[in-house]
Amino acid sequence: MESALKPFRVLAYMVGVMLLVLCVGMFLNYVVRVTWWPGLIIAQVHGFLYMIYLVTVMNLGMKARWSWPYMLGIMLGGTVPFLSFYVERRVTQRVQGALAQA
Repeated sequence: MESALKPFRVLAYMVGVMLLVLCVGMFLNYVVRVTWWPGLIIAQVHGFLYMIYLVTVMNLGMKARWSWPYMLGIMLGGTVPFLSFYVERRVTQRVQGALAQA
């Protein structure tokens, strides 16, 4: 379980940062009407990282024996700005608590 926690944490932060960058880019593109923003590249990078994030959640969830609804909730954490940071902190506390008990 400990070996699956670190990739999850890294990907949670990367997905969260890329989602925030994407939101800023969408704001600049649609509200401020900035045309030079590379939004398509940022969206593709975020999508690719999100797919890897889903795999790391599955890996950690299977090793920690989580229920499917709980894993689905963690997976959805990468779709809402700032939520992935909160989810990462909660999951880390839960896994470290389980490791301390074992």
